[in-house]
Amino acid sequence: MSFCLIILAGGNSHRFKSNIGKPYQKIAGKSLIEINTIKASKFKEIKKIVLVYNKKDTKRIKSLRLKNVKLIVGGKSRQQSTFNALKYLIGQKRPLKVLIHDVARPNFSTKLLSSILRNMRNFKAVIPKIKIQDAVKQIIDSSKEEYIIGKRRENLFLTQTPQAFNLKEIFHLHKTCSGKYKDDDISLYMDLNKVKFIEGEKSNFKITDKSDFENLKNIYKSKQSVGIGFDVHRLVPKRTLYLAGLRVKSKLGTLGHSDGDPVLHSVTDSILGACKMGDIGQMFSDNNRKFKNIRSTILLQKVVKQVKLKGYIINNIDINIITQKPKIGNYKNKMINNIAKLCEISKDQINIKGKTTEKLGVIGKEKAIACEVICSVIKYD
Repeated sequence: MSFCLIILAGGNSHRFKSNIGKPYQKIAGKSLIEINTIKASKFKEIKKIVLVYNKKDTKRIKSLRLKNVKLIVGGKSRQQSTFNALKYLIGQKRPLKVLIHDVARPNFSTKLLSSILRNMRNFKAVIPKIKIQDAVKQIIDSSKEEYIIGKRRENLFLTQTPQAFNLKEIFHLHKTCSGKYKDDDISLYMDLNKVKFIEGEKSNFKITDKSDFENLKNIYKSKQSVGIGFDVHRLVPKRTLYLAGLRVKSKLGTLGHSDGDPVLHSVTDSILGACKMGDIGQMFSDNNRKFKNIRSTILLQKVVKQVKLKGYIINNIDINIITQKPKIGNYKNKMINNIAKLCEISKDQINIKGKTTEKLGVIGKEKAIACEVICSVIKYD
């Protein structure tokens, strides 16, 4: 089965009360849009992602530089925005199935999404739901007391997204809805015998206001871990000096099995440590000839790809480069830019400090360069 994922991010975020709308609020340097797309990209069944956005957010959406995402301008309502995306998809040859998801629910687990995809083999639609456990009350009118639903609440439930549908069927329902649409796409179905309701997740709550967003940030903080990286390389003649992926002009270069970049080696080790994935020596052994003189930029990119697949986001990187020469201040901005690009994070998430040993020891005598790094990551799944 092949699926397309529609992410709805075309609202005005009025209840959020911020100059920056909900879809563009960030955790660990990633917007809610990016967190949703990163999770979806882990599923080979999802062949296409369509993002519906508000026209007033054109500059913001372009600044995210999303890859392999089709952008569609939304309508005045959720239903119109969904229909805009469905009209685009119905003209494509594939996929036959579609997932419709609210950007304001970024905390769904990959386990839930796997269950939705799996159940679509046997049903026309799959919807996650959760039970209502609190007492439900209804005000009949302002002159009467509240009416308590009481025992009937076991028949009530809340639906969540992502919701999965047969593309042609949900397109037809939207096209002929005639005002039937209420608050989500399943409300268009009159025959619920075609629908499979599965157990949703309490953690898959919708972010409506800033208190919801603070709750989400606290959840991510609880999933934060830290790793330490350290590396030192001897300085020798007839070798190129690479620091943070940059070729630095120098009479001496670092001696190593790879290109000997102590900065990127330390960054790589700190990321692996934070993600509990061993160390750089285990992953890229210096006994393996294929890593001889390999650029450390390649090794770091391989690690970043792997940690993303395991559900981690790099949150912060703090770097001490310990060397008598060259002066790190001359290269700091270029180093930050390069590491940000390699790690697929913002420049604001990286800090670099140049240190000396006051001419003490092998580093002070310009016989070696060392680097130490602390990195924090957040597991978003």
